[in-house]
Amino acid sequence: MRDLKHLIYFEDLLQEANNSLVKQAKAEGKRAIGYTCYFMPEVLLDLEGCFGVRLRAPRCTSPDIATYYMSSRTCHYGRSLLERALEGGYNFLDAQMATETCTVTCRFQEHLQMMDVIQNPDFFCEFTDVPFKKTENSYLHYRKQLQAHVLDKLSEKFGIDTSDAALLRAIEQHNEVCRLIKEIGAHRKEENPNITGYEFHVIQLVSLVCPKYLILPYLRETAEELRTREPEPKPWFRCKVVLSGSENDDPGFTQLIESCGAMVVADRYCYGSLPGREEIAVAAGQSPLDAIARHYIDTSMCPRYMEQHVMRERKQYLADLAKEYNADGIIVESNKFCEYWSYERTIDTIILNRDFGIPVCSIEKEYINNASGQLRTRFQAFIESIEIKKIQEGK
Repeated sequence: MRDLKHLIYFEDLLQEANNSLVKQAKAEGKRAIGYTCYFMPEVLLDLEGCFGVRLRAPRCTSPDIATYYMSSRTCHYGRSLLERALEGGYNFLDAQMATETCTVTCRFQEHLQMMDVIQNPDFFCEFTDVPFKKTENSYLHYRKQLQAHVLDKLSEKFGIDTSDAALLRAIEQHNEVCRLIKEIGAHRKEENPNITGYEFHVIQLVSLVCPKYLILPYLRETAEELRTREPEPKPWFRCKVVLSGSENDDPGFTQLIESCGAMVVADRYCYGSLPGREEIAVAAGQSPLDAIARHYIDTSMCPRYMEQHVMRERKQYLADLAKEYNADGIIVESNKFCEYWSYERTIDTIILNRDFGIPVCSIEKEYINNASGQLRTRFQAFIESIEIKKIQEGK
């Protein structure tokens, strides 16, 4: 296929947290607000005068210093973030909006708060409590938390306009990003898609780590380009898979899967678009903050929700994705020592195959993918098993 016009530029933006668009926005006087979790609504961080940056640790090789503070028995993701912070990689941040969700990212953010790691005199870290259930009380509690720990702090510290009118403008911008990403991602449903899973992974990531108002023109051009982009005459892949799991902000992991012959057609993982790129609907007479709070609780597929009926809904959601995107199997990954996703991965491996008849490949990996040889062997064996299944079924 013809190369996407902006792909190399997008790849370059992912090389550092403090990328060129972040620097441009900072030079224009905007405040950079870091976050690590879906439960910190990015739309609130993209109010006029500030912008959200979902934190990553690109090219981190060995979090030795962070391991001293956090121990070797914690998720590599949280340690890699702290390592990058200790190296000065997040000194551009004006605030970190933390959530009481994942234990390891909480510890990372506590270190930012207590150790004076970020060399920025304006920097502060604020924690928001997130409920474990999807009930009316949960919506009320979450909404109050977002008001007290996000909107009030942004207004108090930086003079950000947090009025309903400002929130509605931020929602409008957020929804345009969602529409573009969903349109781009929908090409993966085609029998012979004109976009690879790797390309989509890169595009989705830049929409999370760059100021929205600066990345939007590039997303619009890319969506327009894909409307006429011709796919390869013959499909380059041997099967299609859904990739599900924990934090996955490394397009190289998707690229590794696709180099083995399986196209990643759906991204149901942390930092992915499913869920993550659904538009926020504000009903008549509803406050924008209430709409935002309900949206993020209702759309989340995070395994920290442990009620039985919610857990079953997550399995059904994955099975529905496999059907919608014509996937032949599902790869479920979790970072080593990730408590929530280790349980979820184990359950998915059994339930999805037993109850839905979907082949599943279960992977435990490090945030830093040093074991690419072993992973390649596992993926190749999984792809071959799918091909054998197709032959046996006469497909």
